[in-house]
Amino acid sequence: MQAATHPHGVMRRSDREITDRAEIDAILRSEKVMRIALVDGDTPFLVPVFFSYDGTALYFHSARSGSKIDIIKRNNKVCFEVSTGHGVIESQMACDFEARHKTVIGVGHIERVRDEAEKKRALDAIVARFTEQHFEYPEENFRATAVLRIDIDSLKGKKHGFA
Repeated sequence: MQAATHPHGVMRRSDREITDRAEIDAILRSEKVMRIALVDGDTPFLVPVFFSYDGTALYFHSARSGSKIDIIKRNNKVCFEVSTGHGVIESQMACDFEARHKTVIGVGHIERVRDEAEKKRALDAIVARFTEQHFEYPEENFRATAVLRIDIDSLKGKKHGFA
């Protein structure tokens, strides 16, 4: 998961690249929403999802059917993005405004979680991002929910506007 192996090559603005893996992990752990980009033939499909991160993989949940699941069955490759610290860096010149942000972009492949213990751990981790309450999942809901794991192939981090 080295930045140099990212399929989009070397970052043009290396002064903005986040090379510290702990800082990249902190961004992935700090946010609740991740955007995933899938490809269906020659048509892109982008969707935000609630997620969790365990240090090696990302997890999200979904209904067991629908556009996202249909696309993943045909092509399980994914690009994902998580960002934080959004803002604007103003300037006296119109074309010199810039975005303040910390962003992680990665690529990987999606696998459906079939092991019930892993599925429950992933759901618990997603729920824990929103509340300290612990829940038991009704069996019917548990069966109706798909949990998907993104096995990360590579990551890149970028920031701007932070000291």
